[in-house]
Amino acid sequence: MKKAFSLVVVFLAITTIAFAQKGVIKFTKESHDFGKVPQGTPVTYTFEFTNTGTDPVVISNAQPSCGCTTPDWTKSAVLPGQKGFVKATYNAAAMGSFNKNVTVVSNAERASIPLNLTGEVIAKDAQSTAAASPATPAADKNKKKGTK
Repeated sequence: MKKAFSLVVVFLAITTIAFAQKGVIKFTKESHDFGKVPQGTPVTYTFEFTNTGTDPVVISNAQPSCGCTTPDWTKSAVLPGQKGFVKATYNAAAMGSFNKNVTVVSNAERASIPLNLTGEVIAKDAQSTAAASPATPAADKNKKKGTK
């Protein structure tokens, strides 16, 4: 009977240790929409996270889905309760909508976390034209009647 009880206690101790909480990455948000971006103008967003676990978290890699996105991240261990970051820069070279991922790989409970960047690259003149058009009606109001 004592052996059976001892085996149960040892089993419970091992399973408790096996399921003990590791480092946990909790991002404030896992996706970002840049909206309309002028072509050729790189855009950057910094994803911030907190280690809500009990062990330090180390990000070993931040893998972009293509070469048009460049990541940077906290290289040192992020202790429990501390904050870290993953920064992603999209080069905005190609026109049209984009949906890019940066996959964060770490020793955390969720070993792989995808971060998402979306938006639409538009022609540089399209954005400047859109910004200038509201001023046009005001210029017409200032004209004197009967003049061209």
